[in-house]
Amino acid sequence: MEKNEVLYKSESSEKGNIIIAREVVAIIAGLAATEIEGVAGMSGGIAGGIVEILGRKNLSKGVKVEVGEKEAAVDLFVIVDYGVRIPEVAWKIQENVKRAIESMTGLEVIEVNVHVQGVKIAQDDRDEESTKVR
Repeated sequence: MEKNEVLYKSESSEKGNIIIAREVVAIIAGLAATEIEGVAGMSGGIAGGIVEILGRKNLSKGVKVEVGEKEAAVDLFVIVDYGVRIPEVAWKIQENVKRAIESMTGLEVIEVNVHVQGVKIAQDDRDEESTKVR
């Protein structure tokens, strides 16, 4: 593991050190965000889409993590379902992500910024049937 990949190093003990990679915190944040009802998915760049096409799901897609020694700040780029109250969904995302990271890593989350990048519109079943060739 490269030095710049180290996110958090606990205090040394007689048993050794605990080191948590930045990618681990990003995955925790991404999974916690997608658990919230009204979140259609995470918004990643072109590279994230290519990885998914190749068959590997990028669990940290749409997540940016910045850390200090014992603190973390998270930026999430999400796509929400059409018809949801966006501020309510964003607040739930913030709470769930903060709770998940703090309980799993021991880091203090100082901020969770939610960037709504798009709205997913569900396609009506009738539209699908009308486009089928008979």
